[in-house]
Amino acid sequence: MSDRVLLTGISGYLGGHTALALLAAGFTVRGSVRNLAKAEAVRKTLEKHGGDVSRLEFVALDLMSDGGWVEAMEGVRYLVHTASPFVLKMPTDKTELIRPAVEGTERALNAAFAAGLERAVLTSSMAAIAYGHDKSRTEPFTAADWTNLEGRGVNAYIESKTLAERRAWDIARSAGREIDLVTINPAGIFGPLLDEDPGTSVAGIQRMLNGSVPAAPRIPLVVVDVRDVAAAHVAALTAPEAGGKRFPMGESTMFLFEAACVLREAFPGHAGKLPRFEMPDWGVRIYALFDGDVRGLLGELGVRKSLDSTPTIGLLGRPLIPARDTIVATGESLIAQGLA
Repeated sequence: MSDRVLLTGISGYLGGHTALALLAAGFTVRGSVRNLAKAEAVRKTLEKHGGDVSRLEFVALDLMSDGGWVEAMEGVRYLVHTASPFVLKMPTDKTELIRPAVEGTERALNAAFAAGLERAVLTSSMAAIAYGHDKSRTEPFTAADWTNLEGRGVNAYIESKTLAERRAWDIARSAGREIDLVTINPAGIFGPLLDEDPGTSVAGIQRMLNGSVPAAPRIPLVVVDVRDVAAAHVAALTAPEAGGKRFPMGESTMFLFEAACVLREAFPGHAGKLPRFEMPDWGVRIYALFDGDVRGLLGELGVRKSLDSTPTIGLLGRPLIPARDTIVATGESLIAQGLA
């Protein structure tokens, strides 16, 4: 069997970086897209960033359809499942997020284990670890923690990631393959873009740079670099000690205004557009009545939480990229792409 990896969600922000990391490590990558019409654009983007696209192939898969999953696993040794919906503005019907996240995970893992793949690496999230807990908690959240879905501030996205990861571990246990599953649980993913699509998490930095955030709410960013998250997925495929484990990833935490100060120092030409002060919490709650993106984040207003990334640092064999450097790299990329 070849060292071929089925990578779901290759056209996404993390998916693209993960494809580059896999190709750089010598793997053959079979990337899934919902529509093969996207394949050529993804190929060109990865080639532009140095990817060896001679070892790149594509397959059409849909998280909500059974079609193609069995065939997609043929000749594949590993699965990296990054595909899952991610939004800031919560839908009226939460199942719009939950069903694709959970059912996509079911389809990917059931097909992988049925085909005898050696290991599956699932992109989970800090959302499955650090929410619904008491606001007074100050110690970092660890791989042993799970989000309390009955707790405060749990929105549809948090619920979708928690239920999807729990379902993944249930499937692995039922198949007797728990040791062959690894989950990567990143916080907010930032860093350089590969194309002109800022994605969801980077869009917050974009909004600050383009002047659409006049004052910064006290919303925390637990920052991790997309390049580190991609590298962790690749390392988790073959590291014997990674099997059956969860890997939280968050380098450090800053509030939005702290991130704005980093951007102001790095990009003085954009200083006039960046927020100059922190909005009081009562003002944020009023503002959220008119801004769905902010409304979905009210549960975390003023809560500075953190993750214990020690296991991930051990997996990578190096420290994580500092959050400040990640925020600067995000800004540089947005400006270079003409998005700021």
